[in-house]
Amino acid sequence: MRYFFHIGYHGTRYSGWQRLSKFSSVQEVIETALGKILKHPVDIVGCGRTDAKVHASQFFFHADITDNLDYDLLFRLNKLLPDDIAVFDIISMQGDPHARFDAVKRSYDYFIHNYKDPFLSNYSSFYRDQDLDLDAMKKAVSILPNYTDFRAMCKTPDRVDHTLCQIKSAGLYIDAKGDKLRFNITANRFLNRMIRIIVGRLLEIGKGQMSTDEFEFYIANKQTPKIIIPAHPQGLYLSKVTYRYLDLEPRSAYPLLNSVDWHPL
Repeated sequence: MRYFFHIGYHGTRYSGWQRLSKFSSVQEVIETALGKILKHPVDIVGCGRTDAKVHASQFFFHADITDNLDYDLLFRLNKLLPDDIAVFDIISMQGDPHARFDAVKRSYDYFIHNYKDPFLSNYSSFYRDQDLDLDAMKKAVSILPNYTDFRAMCKTPDRVDHTLCQIKSAGLYIDAKGDKLRFNITANRFLNRMIRIIVGRLLEIGKGQMSTDEFEFYIANKQTPKIIIPAHPQGLYLSKVTYRYLDLEPRSAYPLLNSVDWHPL
């Protein structure tokens, strides 16, 4: 039987989702826990990859389990997993749906705060810029859905078959006090470091270091700038993954994600 696992995690302590030989990953921690419960190794397949220190308020992986699950696997698994990884749902699936290849939409949120706060430092990115040109940043964000090839916003464009992404929506939000920003983007797929590179460019635009015309020129001409400085990883969240046959609301109660104080620019 194939099962989909609906999870969330804080990525601060991990090298990302993908298992790596020398570093602790979310995948490795979960596979180890499942192996202890089922008494044999289990391979799991995630809906994508996240970089080191990047979070996921919603993430799915699938696993094929032949064991008779006559016990509460959800309870046992959460008991073994550390506090920064949680399993919300375990869903039995018909056929062989694929957690990665069947996803039709993925949404990410990126959070920025402009004042030093020890309680936000691992969950939002601190940039000490209080005079950003928000109108210019908003204009740059509105450009994104007009294009489908984002070679200019990929760290390693030559390592993939193509750099096409269908962006469904992109928006920039500010909180009621005006000291936090949120960038949200939804697409069918994303490229290596793509969102962090976009946010890095948006910050350059906000500080007057790049114009919106330059930003669009790079995208339109598929030119990767010589210097790429991605935004910090800890502000990035994979926040929604949608399938044609499965569309669940995220379960995370993280305040920045669920705040009602966000207003579109």
